[in-house]
Amino acid sequence: MTSPIETQPHVRRVAMISVHTSPLEQPGTGDAGGLNVYVVETAKRLAGKGIDVEIFTRRTSAALAETVQLAPGVLVRHIDAGPYEGLFKDDLPGQLCAFAAGVMRHVAISPEGHYDLVHSHYWLSGQVGWLAADRWQVPLVHTMHTMAKVKNAALASGDRPEPNGREIGEEQVVRAASLLVANTEREARELIDLYGASCARVEVVSPGVDLDTFVPGDKTLAREAVGLPRDAEVVLFVGRIQPLKAPDVLVRAIAQLIEADPARRSRLVLAILGGPSGSGLDRPRSLQQLARDLGIADVVQFAPPVTRAELARWYQAADLLAVPSRSESFGLVALEAQACGTPVVAAAVGGLPMAVADAGVLVDGHDPQAWAAAIGDLLDDDVTRKQLSDNAVRHAATFGWDATTDRLLEIYAHACDHALQTERAANQPILGVHAAPIP
Repeated sequence: MTSPIETQPHVRRVAMISVHTSPLEQPGTGDAGGLNVYVVETAKRLAGKGIDVEIFTRRTSAALAETVQLAPGVLVRHIDAGPYEGLFKDDLPGQLCAFAAGVMRHVAISPEGHYDLVHSHYWLSGQVGWLAADRWQVPLVHTMHTMAKVKNAALASGDRPEPNGREIGEEQVVRAASLLVANTEREARELIDLYGASCARVEVVSPGVDLDTFVPGDKTLAREAVGLPRDAEVVLFVGRIQPLKAPDVLVRAIAQLIEADPARRSRLVLAILGGPSGSGLDRPRSLQQLARDLGIADVVQFAPPVTRAELARWYQAADLLAVPSRSESFGLVALEAQACGTPVVAAAVGGLPMAVADAGVLVDGHDPQAWAAAIGDLLDDDVTRKQLSDNAVRHAATFGWDATTDRLLEIYAHACDHALQTERAANQPILGVHAAPIP
């Protein structure tokens, strides 16, 4: 079979834009998470198929070189926009002009037609991508990753809502993009229903998992490697610590399990891997305080974000992964755990039902009692856990990043073909891809 790049040779170089978080950052803290993993993995595989990828991101340290090679064929270009430190994601809309100017200055010294397409990630990047694609007369493909209207509808008690300015900015990007990439059919429907996106301009592309790094392994050896007791019942949480990810629900559920069965305290471990992020930075030690208040500080272990290889050992060491998020575009951690043979207990929200499928247990709502019951039942049932573990490996194997990248290539080619046809029909350079959306 002929590969997409062989049939569509005009897609040669892609500009990816990730304003607020760098692909070089460690996922699990700050603003780094699934988006970072997505950008890194797809960029590397696009390069492996002969497409040059240049990723534009904001410089956050004077020590960062202007250009860093992430992998063969993948360059990260750092743009100065605002002070290196002290800026949070909510401050970045005020720096988009500076960021866009930096991108334009780079392209001004590049050959004409240097990029064939812009792929922006998250709404802040979409704002810059809109300008860049219009200026370079190339298509704009945009992936939201998260959406303000969806997040605000599932807001945790006391959490800060996303500002109206973000909702307006997202609506603008939806109108400007040549094509929109959604992680799931559910997310595609949200783009259409909540943002007025045209059905014809929304494509569904499932994220993937690194099947070379995340593999089943010996649980005893994995526990020795990460410092967990050999005979413990291990519940794992992986992600940024903020109300949206709802780790507090998990802490309360574990407390209820111990209250119902005090003997469980001696063998139960809740391992929380990640760092404060978003509104979680307002009270960065609140989860530790909650564990103390509930009398289970001895049961809860906190660990900082780790490398991908180390993360695989944590998954292998766990009896189950818990994903209690209030909103989740997809849930890459669920797939990673499953690739390691670890069952998942997840909230029935966003893309998690698709990510989990028959390889775990879905919980409706965020009542700690319901979560305690689901976790306790699975820990007590070795037979079901083994079956889910087998299902997990099979399910994750269908989500390799190569399949994700092949679909993106098809979308890139479609966007470029439409732009070319529009230009020829008008017999003049296209005025801006946002003015001629793909039918």
